[in-house]
Amino acid sequence: MPGFDAYDHLNISLNPDGTLNRHLKIPTLPATPDVLTPDQPTVSKDVTLDADKKTSLRVFRPTKLPSNDTSVAKLPIIIYVHGGGFIDFSPATAMIHDHCSKLAVEIPAVLVSVAYRLAPESRLPAQYEDAVDAILWVKKQAELGGEGDEWLRDYGDFSRCNLYGASNGANIVFHAALRAMDHNLEPMKITGLILNQPMFSGNKRTRSELKFATDQFLPLPAIDLYWHLSLPPGTDRDHRYSNPMANGPHKEKIKSLGRCLVVGFGGDPMVDKQQEFVQMLILEGVPVEARFDNIGFHGIDLIDARRAAALLTFIKEFV
Repeated sequence: MPGFDAYDHLNISLNPDGTLNRHLKIPTLPATPDVLTPDQPTVSKDVTLDADKKTSLRVFRPTKLPSNDTSVAKLPIIIYVHGGGFIDFSPATAMIHDHCSKLAVEIPAVLVSVAYRLAPESRLPAQYEDAVDAILWVKKQAELGGEGDEWLRDYGDFSRCNLYGASNGANIVFHAALRAMDHNLEPMKITGLILNQPMFSGNKRTRSELKFATDQFLPLPAIDLYWHLSLPPGTDRDHRYSNPMANGPHKEKIKSLGRCLVVGFGGDPMVDKQQEFVQMLILEGVPVEARFDNIGFHGIDLIDARRAAALLTFIKEFV
């Protein structure tokens, strides 16, 4: 794509010290820990995860809750990791906050949204480490019992924890799930991974990458720039972080993953890599539910109400 400026397309510029200027001003929303209106669907609160790393969590719960009676089933817990190409957004980003709020109501669930460190200021695997920190935070709440976070304590089912990631967030969820195997997570239990349009790549171009190289929303040079800014220095797209089909120490762990839901769309440049990923999981004996639609582009569920509703149904049935 001669003359195409991926930095300009993504509304970013790189400083000499390696930090990034993010020029796109995206609306944010504050947490709402108290019920302010009778029709308010959820409440939310911000919790510090690691003060040194400047990471945090935004926890959501529906305002209409089951009884505290222990005979009433508690809500599943979803640990959510947002998209943004590793370089942008946070749980406070309006569209992410609204998505999490809707999930908490419609599933229903207690939802823990992770504010991880962004690239290139913090490159991979920092984001995987932050997601594991979030998993261990949930585990700690289970261990603390009556002294743990009151929303998780009173309404969350620690035996039904799901990891959900969108785009690069799905990449983070996959790798964080593998890393979490190095920890004893009891008494919490991860029962499933939800991978919505996972962001994977490789040095060899796939047919879908070439076919949709000039995609208006996510052209191939922009995807390449995301990887350039997030992968460890000196590595390329065949690194296991971007290409999980590559050989590496992670491969032995894949067979131990639990249930996985993988969602993709036919107009996504990364769809071929996503389907290759699904095939790898199946060959490793991982229980996979693959939901691919021939129509649609990367991130379509953020702007298309019908696709958003379908995704919500998939997640609700899976959880």
